[in-house]
This record gives sequence, structure tokens and C-alpha cells, in this order.
Amino acid sequence: MLTVLIFGGIFLIGALGIVGRKATTMGEWTVSGRNLPRWTSWFLQAGESLTTFSFLGLAGIAFTGGLSATFAIAYLSIAAIGLYFVGPRIWRLGRSRGYISQADFFTDRFNSPMLGKLAAVVGALFLLPYLQLQLTGLGLIVELATGSKSGRGLSMVVASVLVIAFVAWAGIRGIARVAMLKDALMVIALVLVLVAVLISVGGVPHIFGELATHSPDLLTVNAPGYGTTFFLTSVIITGIGAGLNTFPHLWPPLFAAKTGAVLRDNYTWLGLYQFALFAPIIVGCGAILILPSTTRGNAVLLTTAHQTMPDSLVAVIAIAGAAAAMVPAAAIAMGISSLISQNLIVVTGERRKLRLNTVFVAAAVLLSLIFGLTNYDIAGLLLLTYGGLAQMAPGILFGLANKVKVGAVPIILGMITGVVVVGWLTFAHVDIGTWDSGLIALAPNLIVFAIAEIIRRSRTPAARGEVPAAGGVAEGSLAVDTP
Repeated sequence: MLTVLIFGGIFLIGALGIVGRKATTMGEWTVSGRNLPRWTSWFLQAGESLTTFSFLGLAGIAFTGGLSATFAIAYLSIAAIGLYFVGPRIWRLGRSRGYISQADFFTDRFNSPMLGKLAAVVGALFLLPYLQLQLTGLGLIVELATGSKSGRGLSMVVASVLVIAFVAWAGIRGIARVAMLKDALMVIALVLVLVAVLISVGGVPHIFGELATHSPDLLTVNAPGYGTTFFLTSVIITGIGAGLNTFPHLWPPLFAAKTGAVLRDNYTWLGLYQFALFAPIIVGCGAILILPSTTRGNAVLLTTAHQTMPDSLVAVIAIAGAAAAMVPAAAIAMGISSLISQNLIVVTGERRKLRLNTVFVAAAVLLSLIFGLTNYDIAGLLLLTYGGLAQMAPGILFGLANKVKVGAVPIILGMITGVVVVGWLTFAHVDIGTWDSGLIALAPNLIVFAIAEIIRRSRTPAARGEVPAAGGVAEGSLAVDTP
């Protein structure tokens, strides 16, 4: 019965995304005519805060590292502050220039199609692990809720097909409809599991009292395997990346907002919305008193729910978790597809573009599904994505200026250097302790950029001035924009 309820919920989520008319142009499919109202825009952007990482990974980090898990709240709050200023500026540039992808920004601001193509390649490649994370998390949720390993694989396949269907059909509006349901379900689920855990163990004071007596390290950011270095480097690099909006799949929802004022209001409240993440953190800490220490981190929240709640409520938790995977997965698939079709493979005609987008959406989801069926490292996938995409932060920062005074080639060389270093540190399994690979890679990125820019200016005196944007972008300011 539990399995039937969960799969029924997954089908309902997919069906909700397909309801409504089909998108018929790239602009409608990607940015919905740039007129999404306040609440629709809010749910699209808030959805990034409550994903499978916050549902599974964060509780797991709290279970093994205690308050080290609060790094997520720290960097997301910092990101909201950064986006309060950066978001409206990007929105104004996108509206005046017709951007529908992050790579459009790089192409236009630095007057360099080559840089735009590099940004598209980097964005698509480093979004794939994040897409894989969502599908992996969904499968784990179903497996842990039902106890069926076969259910894990089947749920990933079913959800992948549904995501492909509603993204291809409705684009960003379909994602927005599902996002509304997903956020409501996530809040309900987190409250339910939090209350169940608190009742089971005797409340918040008892949880932290027991930790203070038996595992005091967990009440600091110096827990074994984490430590201050992990906390600070993770907060710094993810705060930089998220604050400068280096995630390509978050640009279409930003461009789709009706006004800059809508974005400012969203980011004002998103900072407070991050406090919802205390729920999985407290659940993870409470699980220390309930579960064996050998429990796998990603299994903590659902295993705890099984031990403290009836099956009917476990089904609600699992369906909410599935929604938390499907909404970001849909946005990421659309982000990858738009990068490829808009910036790498150019075709003419709206119908051909939309057909091509469907192919790329399906390819991205299916490729991530294949990898996801064999990979379980939720937190590792997240940090790989953040570290790789953070290498675009210098280019975005310089591109936001009123007058772009740095060259495209130095940005290209720095970005390539940073990406290569992230890949080397990750796949060569270089021992860097608890340092974040993305922050380490950002140092040679900036060094190479600085050297290349100095050489460019010394060889071309005129290069000290403004780099002309492609077609002359309307002047703006990094200060708070008016709608």
C-alpha cells in the first residue's frame, strides 16, 4: 500500500506539470514572456532552497557532524543578500538584451561568442552532477520509504520520464506549477518529521542536552570529519557561487520575473526562508539518539521517519521528497537544454528549436539517470557542482559593471584553469583535507586571469577602456534597480 501511495504521488506531480497549454516559442518555454507574477516567481526561486540535499544530505551531515550542517543556512543566507543586488541587475540586462540563458550574458557583455560557448559547456557539464543528485535522491527516498531496492530504480525511471514530459510540454510554467505543490508538501513533511522526532526523544532541550553530555563536539563546527576548515571554505565558495548566481538553471526563472521589484521582494524573504533548514538539522541531531551510529547519512531522515511515524505519514514524507527532486531536476534539465540549443547548436525556426530542446532535455535526464543508478554520494555531487560553477564567478562579477573593462580572453583562461583544477582535485582524489575544491581552484583561476589581463593591457593600450558589448547593452548599475 505504501508503495502504491508513493508512486501515485509521483504520477500526480508529473501530471500537474503537464496540465495547461503547450509552450510554442523558445521565449515562452524558457522565460514565459518575462511576466511571471510575484508568487509564481517566488515558488520558482524558493524551490532551490528545499531540494533532495536539504531533505536527505543535510540530515545526514547533522547526524555525523552535528552543527557543521548549519553551513547550508549560512551560505544560503549570504546568497540571498548577494542576489538582492545582483538579481535585479541581471534581470534588467536580460530584459533589455533578450537573454534567455546565462551564456547569453557572457557572449554579450564581453562581446565574445567563444566565451559564451565556454560558459555553456561549463554550465552544462557541471549541472549534470546536480541533476544526478536529484534523481539519486528520489530513488533513495523511495527505497528507504518502501524498503524495496527495485522500487528505487523504478521510481527513478518513472520520475525521469515524467520530468522529460512536463518540461518538454510546458517549460517553465509547468515547473512553476509543480514548484507550488512541492514547497507546500516540503514544509508539511519537515514539520511532520520534526514533530515526530521531538515527541519520540523528548524535545529539543533533551536532544542538545544529551549531545552536550555525550558528544560535545557535535555542538560545534569541529566535529570529526568536518571541522572549521570545512565550514568556512564551504560557506565561502558556495556563498560566492550562489550570491553571484553562477547556476545556469537559475537564470531563466530570474529572467521570467515580471519586474525587478518582484525579485527584490523574493530575495528579502528567501533569507528568512532558509531557517526552514533547521528542521532537517534538528531531525539529524535527534536521530543520533534513535538510530545506530552505523546508519548511512543519506538514510537518516527516512529511517527516522519510519521509526517514529505511521506508514501513511511516511508516504507523505516520501511524496514531498519526490517533489523536492523533480522540481530542481526539471529546472536543471531545462537549463542544460537552453544552454546547448541557444549557445552551442544554433537552429532557425521556433518549432525546430523546441524539438531540439526536447531532445536535449531527454538526453540530460537519461544520462543523469544512468549515472544516478550507481552513485549515492549526495553531498559530494552538490559540492562538485558548486565548485565547478563557482569558476564562472569572476566573469559574472566583471560583467555586471556599467562598463566591462576586462577582456574575454583573460576570463576564458582563468575559467578553464579553475575548471581543470576542480576536475583534477575531484577525480584524481587529491587529499585536500576538508578544504573545498572549488575555493582552492578559484585561486589559480584569479591568478591566471590577472596575469592574462595585465599582458592584454600592456600589449594593447586601448584595452584599458571599455569592452564594447554586442549591440550596446543599456547602461545600468549594480545598485538596487528600479522596476
